[in-house]
Amino acid sequence: MSSRLRALIQLVFVALAACAGPAKPVDHPPEKHAGLPPSRPAPPPYAPATLAYAGSEACRPCHAAIYDRWKKTRMANVVRDPKLHPDAIIPDMTKPDPLVTFGVADIAFVYGSRWKQRYFKRVGEDLFPLPAQWDVTHKVWKAYHVPDGADWWVPFYGKDNMERPTGPLCDGCHSVNYDVRAKAPSEWNVGCEKCHGPGASHASAPSKTNIIDPGKLDPVAENDVCIQCHSQGRPLTNPIEGRAYDWPVGFRVGLSLRAFWQLEDHTIGETTFTHFADGTGHKNRMQGNDFVQALMYRRGITCSNCHDAHGTDNPAILVMKASEVCFQCHDAAGPVGPRAATIEAHTHHKAGSPGNECVNCHMPKIEQTIGDVNVRSHTFTFVTPSVSEHSKIPNACIVCHADKTNAWATAALGKWTTESPWRIAP
Repeated sequence: MSSRLRALIQLVFVALAACAGPAKPVDHPPEKHAGLPPSRPAPPPYAPATLAYAGSEACRPCHAAIYDRWKKTRMANVVRDPKLHPDAIIPDMTKPDPLVTFGVADIAFVYGSRWKQRYFKRVGEDLFPLPAQWDVTHKVWKAYHVPDGADWWVPFYGKDNMERPTGPLCDGCHSVNYDVRAKAPSEWNVGCEKCHGPGASHASAPSKTNIIDPGKLDPVAENDVCIQCHSQGRPLTNPIEGRAYDWPVGFRVGLSLRAFWQLEDHTIGETTFTHFADGTGHKNRMQGNDFVQALMYRRGITCSNCHDAHGTDNPAILVMKASEVCFQCHDAAGPVGPRAATIEAHTHHKAGSPGNECVNCHMPKIEQTIGDVNVRSHTFTFVTPSVSEHSKIPNACIVCHADKTNAWATAALGKWTTESPWRIAP
């Protein structure tokens, strides 16, 4: 064999090896410049003696450090009883407001604390949303009522809030093991067993085979742990026990979410209550709908590569600062790009500026949570100004440069010689 042919064969094998990287994520914290995540071993067979629930408090003796972190998260405090936690009500209820037709005595539970806070009243076995919500960002009261043409379930309930119980419409995602017949959960809030499965067997006889570690599941199943609640959709079977449910009744970690839940349908080109015309989420609680469209999802990246549900000191319980989290895999010197000499050369913004932050271009705040307060998209797609023009979806350039136009943004992007003009400025 000639030396020239031998060299060519070697180059082919090197190229094939570089292209055939595995596609499942590493348990965090991944190392910097990790590139594509490696495969993970199969978890041990899940075989608990019972599917009984023990409650998060049962996890504390063995997992005290994790429990203490989790206890401070919003997941652990999404629903609170003001009788037990008087500080749970954010606004000053002594100040009159025409929207507020209820008092502290009417509030059985408060829901939320980051963007908005809603208030539930108990009537018999059911809870119902009261007609005003608190805008945490602007510190003002706003009316709360889901209008016609909004969520899919609206035609199945009366028009008044007191005809719309939170059990079928909210509580399954704000609790553990919500029983649709008893109208009560094993535990309020997103407790340990929401993500790890029924834990009574594990609490009494700890073993790797009687509890689920989501980080050991395959990427689809691990992501579904989060998507069960961080998505808009509907159960495959409705009504259930005579009611239309807006969460995946019957699903628990360890089962297939697809057997219980259908993500909200969308037709490309149509702007709806839930979606922009290109399929990106239009409102909050669409992280899962967004992410399943993303290239990173197809490559096996999981929610836990970026977020730690047990709690961190970073916003959005990120595993590290937002300015650093993407660099676990992406770097100018890394195998998955961006393909530029430096990050600044890729972003065309100065180091330390908002425009140099990955999330501000690839995860713009365009999905409404209340009023003009938006949360970040999770498709990780750079929306070009031309797409904004014909699909009416906001783009990151104009989100930041609010005084500019799409035409201005297109002209600016056209000068970026490091990126394809066919892609970013057609």
